[in-house]
Order: sequence, then structure tokens, then C-alpha cells
Amino acid sequence: MSARHPIISVTGSSGAGTTSVRNTFEQIFRREDVRAVFIEGDGFHAFDRDTMRAMMANEPTLSHFAPRANLLPELEAVFRSYAETGAGRTRHYAHDQHDAQAYGIPEGSFSDWEAFPSDSDLLFYEGLHGCVADQDVDIARYADLKIGVVPVINLEWIQKLHRDRSFRGYSTEAVTDVILRRMPDYVQTICPQFSFTDINFQRVPTVDTSNPFIARWIPTADESMVVIRFKDPKGIDFSYLVSMIHDSFMSRANSIVIPGGKLDLAMQLILTPMIMQLVERRRRLA
Repeated sequence: MSARHPIISVTGSSGAGTTSVRNTFEQIFRREDVRAVFIEGDGFHAFDRDTMRAMMANEPTLSHFAPRANLLPELEAVFRSYAETGAGRTRHYAHDQHDAQAYGIPEGSFSDWEAFPSDSDLLFYEGLHGCVADQDVDIARYADLKIGVVPVINLEWIQKLHRDRSFRGYSTEAVTDVILRRMPDYVQTICPQFSFTDINFQRVPTVDTSNPFIARWIPTADESMVVIRFKDPKGIDFSYLVSMIHDSFMSRANSIVIPGGKLDLAMQLILTPMIMQLVERRRRLA
């Protein structure tokens, strides 16, 4: 952890809603004039699309959730470098034609590595492995604010099924195979990270999702609740949050439950002072 060069890590599995969370952070950064540099976890995959497909054909349980399918030592090195000096590098992965045009690279490949700007206030990571801590790497120890974003498992599967069928052209059977392939790494690599996070946002549907493989629609925000868990509730003004977020309530001494449609408001209320505390501490030391 670094007072001069703070790091915020947002970790969540595919389809969990981390992109929406990133949009909320970007709003805060813009409003508060915070200069952030960004890492997308996909940029630290180890293999391009063609190579990964060829490897998966021979390894039935290989997935992007797996540590060996990612450059985790390199990601840890970037976190360490930024915490110590404010310097580092990243690259981009082209998921689709839009990304390919934006980065000037073929779809399914990586851009060149590029150095961070030298005058940033903080580093923001969003991806699958921002809180990994195992026998090989300890990425979690370098992040000053760790956020977990995860829906309950059936909702996550519904979101993935709809996204991959609607936007990537996969069949239900193909997406189901991907889900099954990922399960060992989901259990062994993704889930443990949420024990290291400072705050978890977990979306829970209030409609029937008992068979996600035949669900016709993704439950909307208004058909969901969000459980917000604080690892250390000391200093969190729960009475203020409950008064500001209509229909919210405390479910445990360290948890508040809010309507799904109030997630952005809740994040603004909770995260803005935390972000500004990191930034103001950095600016005092600069």
C-alpha cells in the first residue's frame, strides 16, 4: 500500500457488472478532478484469442479465470512499481471489431505495451485478478482500496448467457460449456479474492432465477437488491446511508441492503470520500 501512489482494485468475474462500476468511478474522478490511470485485466491475459482456443481444445478445464492463462507475476510487478514510483505499463485486448478499430490491431489480439503518464493521482484496476493472493503472487497487498463486484451465481450465469448469445453469437450449449470449464478456477481463484476486498457489492435478484439456462430476460435493477458488505465497518456511518438511500436497511453489523436501482447512488456516497481521502493524502505528500 502506498500513500504517494494509491491503487484502487475492482475485482469481479465476467458479467458481474465491473464495467458499470468503472463508469461510476470515472464519474467520481471527473467530478473531483482526479487524474487516474487505468488497467483492464484483459490486457494481462497470457494468450491471444487464437492461441487460447488452440490450448483449450487440448485442455478441457483451461479458462481465462486460471492463473496460468494470465500474466499475474507481471501484473503484480506493475502494482508494485506503481506503488513505489508511480510508474508502470499496460496494454489493451481487442474483444471485438470496435476495440480492434480503436486500438488499430486485429480482433482477439493485444496492443503494444504503453507506459503510464507520469502525473497520475492513482491507479485504477478492473478485471478478474485484482485481489489474487496465493503461493505465487500477492497482488492484493498493493491495493489501497479493494472492491469486489459479484452477483449471485445464477444471476451471473444468466448475464453471461444473454451477453454471449446476443453479442458474441454463441449457442446456449457453447456458453454452458464455458461455464462448466470455468468452475474449478471460479472456485479456486475468483471466490477467494472476495475475502481480501474492503467492500463487496453483491447483486441478488428478487425474481425466480432457479434455472438460468432457460431464463428469457436478465433481471432488471428494479428486480434486484444489492448487499454491500464492509470488511471493517469502523467509521462507516450506516445511519446516514440508510437515511439517504430509500428502502435500504442493515442486515448485519457490517452489511447494508439497498434496492438495485440505487447502486450508483450508494457507490457515490460510499466511495467518493474514500477516494478523496487517498488522493488528498497523496497530494499532501507530493
